[in-house]
Amino acid sequence: MPQASMVANDIPTQTVTFFPTISVIVPIYNGETDLPGLIDCLLGQTYPAERVEYLLVDNGSCDRTPTILQEAANHAQTTGLTLKHLSETKIQSAYAARNTGIRAAQGEILAFTDADCYPAKTWLANLVQGFQSSDVGLCVGEITALPGTSWLERYAERKNIMSQQATLQHPFCPYGQTANIAVRACAFEKIGLFRPHMTTGGDADICWRLQKDGGWQLHYAENAIVQHHHRSSFQELYKQWYRYGRSNRYLHQIHGVKLTRPLMSHEVRYSISRWLAKELPAGLVKLIIGKADLIDLAMTPISLYCFRARSLGQKESKLPDNAKEIVWLDRD
Repeated sequence: MPQASMVANDIPTQTVTFFPTISVIVPIYNGETDLPGLIDCLLGQTYPAERVEYLLVDNGSCDRTPTILQEAANHAQTTGLTLKHLSETKIQSAYAARNTGIRAAQGEILAFTDADCYPAKTWLANLVQGFQSSDVGLCVGEITALPGTSWLERYAERKNIMSQQATLQHPFCPYGQTANIAVRACAFEKIGLFRPHMTTGGDADICWRLQKDGGWQLHYAENAIVQHHHRSSFQELYKQWYRYGRSNRYLHQIHGVKLTRPLMSHEVRYSISRWLAKELPAGLVKLIIGKADLIDLAMTPISLYCFRARSLGQKESKLPDNAKEIVWLDRD
C-alpha cells in the first residue's frame, strides 16, 4: 500500500477568485433543534449563490425535520438559492445519507458538514481554495466549539475535542472529520463512496482511501471554520466517547490501526490520587484568587470518565459483517 500523502501547505485566501461549483451535503436525523441555525448559516454563505447547491438529506427522522427541510427548500426558491430536501430511508447511517447526497450532487466539489454545526459565512469560500492545486483531492477545514454554558461544554472547548488538528496528526494517516471536509467529486469515481453500513469511523476511512488508494493530497484550510455543538450531559458525553472507541475498533479491523491501550488500575488510582492531593488544592487556590474557574477543578475526573467510555467502546464493539462493503457511483 502506498504511503499517505503529506498535508499540503495552506494557500493564501486574502483575495478569493477561485469559485468551483459546490454541492454541500448534510446528513440529518432528528435535527429539528439545530436545523434552523444550520440553514441560516448555509444560506448566509458569501460563496456565489449560482455556484452552490445545498443537499440536506433526511435519514428517517421522526421529529419535525422533514417539515423544516421542505419549508427551507420552498423559501430558498424565492431567494434564488438552491436548497434541496432529499431522503435516505433504506439504511440508518449518516454515511448512507451522505451517499444519497453524492449521487444527487452536480458540483465539481462536494462539501460536508453536520446538522449540529454552524459554518462561518466564509466557510465555503475558504474551504475550496486548496483545490487550486490539481494534486489536492481533499480539503479539511477547522472545527471549533460553539460557546457553551454547561461544565461539559466548557470541558470539550478547553480540550479542543473536535479540532481537526488532532485528526491530522493521526499516526496511521491524517484525516478530517466529516463535520468539515470537501472532496473532488471525481475522486469518488475512483475510490468508491462511503461505506454505507458503517455507523462510525467512516470519515477516517474515506479520507484514508482518498489518500492511499486514490493518490490524492490533503489540504488543511484552517481558516474554513465550522462551529460545533458540544455535549451538555454526561449521558451524551459517554455516548460520544463510547462511539470513539467503537470507531477505533472498526478502523483496526479494516485498516489495521493500533488499538488504544486501556488505562491500568494503578494508573487510574495514581491519576485520582494526584488530582486529590495536588491538582484540586492548587485549583482551589487559583479559584479563590480569580485565576481559575470551577471547570478547572474537574478536568481530570471528566477526562478519566471519557477515557473509560472510549476503552469500553473499543473492547465491546465488533465490526458488522456488511460494514466493509463499499458502494460505487453509478450515474447511468
